[in-house]
This record gives sequence, structure tokens and C-alpha cells, in this order.
Amino acid sequence: MKGIFIDAGQGMDAVLRKVTLPDDPPVAVNPVDRVAPEELPGLISGHDFVLDDHSMMPAGAMRQCKGLKHIIFLGTGARSYMDPEQLAELGITVHIIKGYGDVAVAEHAFALMWAAARDLAAMDRHIRAGNWQRIEGAQMRGKTIGLLGFGGIAAEMASICGGAGMRVLAWNRTPKSAPDVTFVDLDTLLAESQILSVHLLLNDETRGFLNAARIAKLRPGVILVNSARGAVIDEPAMIAALQSGRIRHAALDVFVEEPLPPGHPLTKLENVTLSAHSGFWTPEATETLLRRGLDIARRVCGIA
Repeated sequence: MKGIFIDAGQGMDAVLRKVTLPDDPPVAVNPVDRVAPEELPGLISGHDFVLDDHSMMPAGAMRQCKGLKHIIFLGTGARSYMDPEQLAELGITVHIIKGYGDVAVAEHAFALMWAAARDLAAMDRHIRAGNWQRIEGAQMRGKTIGLLGFGGIAAEMASICGGAGMRVLAWNRTPKSAPDVTFVDLDTLLAESQILSVHLLLNDETRGFLNAARIAKLRPGVILVNSARGAVIDEPAMIAALQSGRIRHAALDVFVEEPLPPGHPLTKLENVTLSAHSGFWTPEATETLLRRGLDIARRVCGIA
């Protein structure tokens, strides 16, 4: 069996070579950042499995990829790029990789939280424009952070925040427990969190989960951090709450539309800190991601 890494751009090809073992199944490399759907059949046909970083894989195009049995999506958000159920009907199994970047994303979320609390991005903008404008910030020690969803990333976030002297609350859709974390009902989480950090997976049940009604239940002046998926939050409702001051500041690594279009309302608000969906992107996380992808390839190829 053989595979192909269809979008190994941005240095991913070098990382793949670094983590590949001598007895791994052969993987051809296409060193581009993204592959258009119409190019997929000519590129993939004849391969048993494919590694996909972030190229769209619609069922119509995949139907023409003869011989393909497995898609190894390099991340957790495969549904943003393909329909696993439709692909299953074509005999193609979609594999995702969880946990590879839990530490990286949690550290990024923590950094966003701190930048928002101290308005670092706003001061940076003012200084670059020639203005020396001090902005009063907030101390995080003793503050209450609420974790909306509690998976691996949230667990790492809880550990970091607990170490910083914060009170950690959490809500999850299914019961969980963790050391030094107090699990509460959703209304309590929304009402008591001085910082709300979003950690929900995106699916049909969580799309738009933080809607206008739930945003109205947030503690006034809350800092909102989202390192999960943009569509988990009702974006227009969030923008309205930022404009009214209900949300003091939003620190966002993810958006409903990515890349964020020029002139988007979020880019015009002073009380927003933005990063380019890069929380997962560290050398350590990338190496772990590709090694786990190759481990899946070994398994589907029957290599012990």
C-alpha cells in the first residue's frame, strides 16, 4: 500500500522526512499549500491513503479517486473540509488526529487571554502610530476562568490557569471531573466567569452554541477567548456584545470565515485581539501530528 501527502507546503515536507521511520509505508509528497478539488482525482488516484492538511475534499471529486480507501486528516476539524459520512458511502474512511497540539493550543489561548487582559495589541497599535497611550489592564491572579467544554486542550488550560492562581470553573456536555477544577452548570459558568475560554468541538449540536441568549447571560465585562472553532459562537451576536461593552474584550484565533476578509467588522473593533488560527502551530506539535498520521498509515497498511 502507498500514500500521498497532497498539501505538504509550508515546510511540512521537511517535517515529514524528519519523523519518517525506515519501515513506514511509502508516502509521495506534493509540496504545495493547498490542492483544488478538481485536481484531486489526477493527484490521488492509485494511492491507498492520503494525508490531508487543509485541502477541501468534496465527495464529488473523491468519487473519482480510484483505489483510495483512507483519508488521514491532519487535525481534528475534518468536517470543515469534507463530509465523512458521504465519503464512507464511497468506501473511504476518514481518520482524525486528536491531542497532538493540546499544549500548544492551550498555551496560545492563555497568551490571548493575557494579551486581552492587558490590552497589549491596542497599545502596540497606538505606539506604532506614534501615540504613547497607556491602558489600564487587569490582573489574572484570583480571577475566575470558565472553560466551555472540557477536552484535552481545556485540561491543559486548566493546569496553566490554576498555576497562575486563577479559580477554574468548567462545563462539559457530558459529566467529567478533574483535579482543582469545579464543574458547574452552564448558567453558572456564564454568570460567574470573568474570562470565558471556548473549547467545544464543532458539530451540528455546537454550531452557534454561544448564541445571543447565552451571551446575554455572560457576566458584564467578561473577556472571551476562542481557540476552538469560530462557528461555535454566533459571530454577529458577539460583535454586538463587544460594541455594547457586555463583552469587554474578545481574543480570537478562529473565525467563521477564514482567512478573515479585509474590512471584517472584527478588524475594526479596538477591544478585539486577533491571531490567524495558529494556536496549534509549533514545531513540537507539528512533529507529533505527522508522526501520529504516519502511525495511522502503518495501522491501515497492516504494519505492526
